[in-house]
Amino acid sequence: MQYDAVVIGAGHNGLASAIHLAKAGWKVAVVESASQAGGAVKTVEATLPGFRHDLGAMNLSLFAGSAFFREFQSDLLAHGLEFVPATRTFSSVFPDGGWLGVDQDIDKTVASISVFSEPDAARWREMATEFGSDAPHIFSILGTPMPSWALLKVLYQAWRTKGRTWCLDTLRLILSSPREFLDEHFESKEVKALMAAWGMHLDFAPDVAGGALFPYLESMASQSFGMVLGKGGAATIVRSMTSFLESLGGEIHLSATVIQVNLEANVATGVKLADGRVFNAKRAVIANLAPQALFGRLVPNAAVPSGFSRRIRSFKYGPGTMMIHLALSDLPEWRASSALKTFAYVHVAPYLSDMAQAYNDAMNGLLPASPVIVVGQPSAIDPSRAPDSQHVLWLQVRVLPGKIRGDAGGTISAMDWAGAKEAYADRVIEKLTSYAPNLPGTILDRAIYSPTDLEQDNPNLVGGDNLAGSHHLRQNFLFRPVLGWSRYRMPIEHLYMVGASTWPGAGTGAGSGQLLGKMLSQK
Repeated sequence: MQYDAVVIGAGHNGLASAIHLAKAGWKVAVVESASQAGGAVKTVEATLPGFRHDLGAMNLSLFAGSAFFREFQSDLLAHGLEFVPATRTFSSVFPDGGWLGVDQDIDKTVASISVFSEPDAARWREMATEFGSDAPHIFSILGTPMPSWALLKVLYQAWRTKGRTWCLDTLRLILSSPREFLDEHFESKEVKALMAAWGMHLDFAPDVAGGALFPYLESMASQSFGMVLGKGGAATIVRSMTSFLESLGGEIHLSATVIQVNLEANVATGVKLADGRVFNAKRAVIANLAPQALFGRLVPNAAVPSGFSRRIRSFKYGPGTMMIHLALSDLPEWRASSALKTFAYVHVAPYLSDMAQAYNDAMNGLLPASPVIVVGQPSAIDPSRAPDSQHVLWLQVRVLPGKIRGDAGGTISAMDWAGAKEAYADRVIEKLTSYAPNLPGTILDRAIYSPTDLEQDNPNLVGGDNLAGSHHLRQNFLFRPVLGWSRYRMPIEHLYMVGASTWPGAGTGAGSGQLLGKMLSQK
């Protein structure tokens, strides 16, 4: 079968590239080993019929604010994309019964913060006000190829508009750890914890350099713009993208496992599937894969320069993740306040010291004694996720070891996830119950995905790292995935790589797919 481009992997970045190329008149095929498109963006009935769970990503704010969505908004909406806004975005609960929440109404947020610190409330308002003029420049940097002339233009425009001091302060922010940034701006441990919890969504513990930017952006963006979920589940973006692609003449082949990228004289010419089919590509093979899922597996290491191969083999993955999906008869009754039932996210960390300890345990191969839990309450925002008056709960446990060496809690003896996951899920539920005592009595069913389960479902999530690679400074920006190869083109002609392992990294923003799609479609 002859195509202009073949895309390996039907994640949203691969689909974004395919849409750009099909729109430009290329004949495109997307081949996906799973029986469902979406990669880490899937919605399934993981527990009981009628209960729709986002297996991975839940928050679609990055997609709604992305350059890809701006370019194809009318087409995606015509193909079924539906969003549900959340004005009460995220919150944190604390052991003493206190809580903090971010409401898109800044007066409500400031009132919540002022309970803990009047100066912090004033600083939050000031920071949110400044964000209005700062955000366009920061997001332009994050949406530009690394390195590129376009990036230099963005930086020059920021310098002309905001001045040298702002540019240097932004660089300092990018290099700072969450604790350093938060200590500089706030005094309350609760406000610091509220923002720092976003760092744990990536692999940024409080003291990891380079971890301040994401908590700052997520906090201020949620304050300024609110949050967006997908109607009926995050998979709404994938369904609309696949429908749109097929309307452009693109093909999507599911349950189609690629076993090799075909090469001729250092040129990628197509792919071979496990069933023997060959998809030839005249102009591009695009791999929506993690580096080690591509090189050494589909492409022999001998086919690329030894220096490149060595760097790819050293590509570092972050700590593991556990996902627990609950079907509930009712929402948690949060001890701190019934108002917490209306927030999209509730972080149960609770303080910077707890986050740092959990991260340290996980990085040393230990099951954290006190897990850091991200509680998603999507059915509180979108009732279509569950039958009438019932709910789903989305629990993400960050962070965990991919391989278990022991238990910091001293009660779990299993040294593999098959034996440990039920007991560790019980630990998570036990911690949540101390904040929401009614929870055990509301659980109708649960589905647990350990780090091993996540990798088995999606080979890009090595060790259960749902980010497909650490975002620490040594592996971010122009170092993602490796220095010298951050612009998606690989050392083999016509071979390209997109996805969370490439710049600008993980999330639902479709950044790499958008950037590569535009580059190739304009050739």
